[in-house]
Amino acid sequence: MSQKILVIDDEKLIRWTLEQHLVKEGYEVMTADSAEKGMQLIADDTPDLVLLDNRLPEMTGLELLEKLHVQERGLMVIMITAYGMVETAVKAMKYGAYDYISKPFNLEEITFVIRKALEAGSLRSQVKQLRQECQGKVDNIIGESEDMLKVKSLIAKIAKSDATTVLIQGESGTGKELVAKAIHFGSARSYKPFMAINCAALPVTLLETELMGHEKGAFTDAKSAKKGLFELADGGTVFLDEIGDMHMSMQAKLLRLLEEKTFKRVGGVKDIKVDVRLISATNQELSKAMNEGRFRKDLYYRLQVVPICLPPLRDRGSDISLLARHFIDHFNEECHKNVQRISKEAEQIMLSYSWPGNVRELKNVIERAMILDVEKEIEPDHLSLELMERAPSIGDSDPGMPVSLDGLVIPDSGISIDDVENALVRKALEIASGNQTKAAHLLKMPRDAFRRRMKRFGII
Repeated sequence: MSQKILVIDDEKLIRWTLEQHLVKEGYEVMTADSAEKGMQLIADDTPDLVLLDNRLPEMTGLELLEKLHVQERGLMVIMITAYGMVETAVKAMKYGAYDYISKPFNLEEITFVIRKALEAGSLRSQVKQLRQECQGKVDNIIGESEDMLKVKSLIAKIAKSDATTVLIQGESGTGKELVAKAIHFGSARSYKPFMAINCAALPVTLLETELMGHEKGAFTDAKSAKKGLFELADGGTVFLDEIGDMHMSMQAKLLRLLEEKTFKRVGGVKDIKVDVRLISATNQELSKAMNEGRFRKDLYYRLQVVPICLPPLRDRGSDISLLARHFIDHFNEECHKNVQRISKEAEQIMLSYSWPGNVRELKNVIERAMILDVEKEIEPDHLSLELMERAPSIGDSDPGMPVSLDGLVIPDSGISIDDVENALVRKALEIASGNQTKAAHLLKMPRDAFRRRMKRFGII
């Protein structure tokens, strides 16, 4: 499909010349002899590019450019100005024009500028689409459990705030990077870069050059200067995963950057000022690492200005089925399958499993099941052997350990099941010393279901 160009110029000869030339170049061309007609054509059928003359009847090209709000609408505009009108060209760029050309112009020059503008417009459109897709994914964090609803509420508040440091803590596989992206793409920084790096994957010297950059000649292989992630992400977000593994010497430099918002490249002497939001994540207990002398206290307190604690999947019982169905939909599309459900038996096994690998492990289990010869339903046989072996018995009690009802007294007036549940919940909490996760495990129910009963009985 050919790209569409609108020429707005009050000189008939120029309109005709440009139209004839651009049609030969393979473009679809519309023309207008006034700003009013140009605005109408843009409203009826938005072109890919506008060639706009400044001298027009009724209003100037600059006035029209200002009215069009080209940056908001994504319009690519090339301004045509009189020779030597530098001030007009500067204003045109200020109002959002991509470029300008001066009269008289040659057709080769204008063709070259048009191609560059259309390429830039195409790239802008792709970036916008990718951002929208990414925004949709990160907004759709799966989870309706009480803990996850709190996390999603906190993400929304942080994204809208000016908080520059966020610490995400949680076990491996709980979705820390997904949360970091949700904060970034839900914020005013979303149109700036999101840069991520794993601190545990690089030695300290290489990590420093990746984060801070280096100057030419800073070390043997530094044949040219290089910008680091903080410099590249100016205005956006840097995500430092596994920050608990960062070397102490690097921690000191990171603290200076956070406090002063400046840093020096490796081998450099000039202070570089940046504005970034730093989101760090770890599966370690940083407070323990701090007490053991492996993590700086001042950096720890600086990072945890806004902390987010992601719950492990075993404490999100009600979310397991939601996540499983989400991954089934994902792999149906990716693997060209049509799996519609999980059998009740398979779902019970998944609900009773402890998920040490959390959401990442669940995704892998569903992917493995989908790769196998599954038609409509995931059965227990499709689940991994490890999950089958480590999942506790589905029954209400362990084999060989039947529940005794000998001590139970039912009065003549009868007894309410709610009263029995109330007593069981309180007894389980007493045995578990108040640990809700352990108490829920004793009663063989998800923690969310256990907490709902606690609320119902006025325990919390």
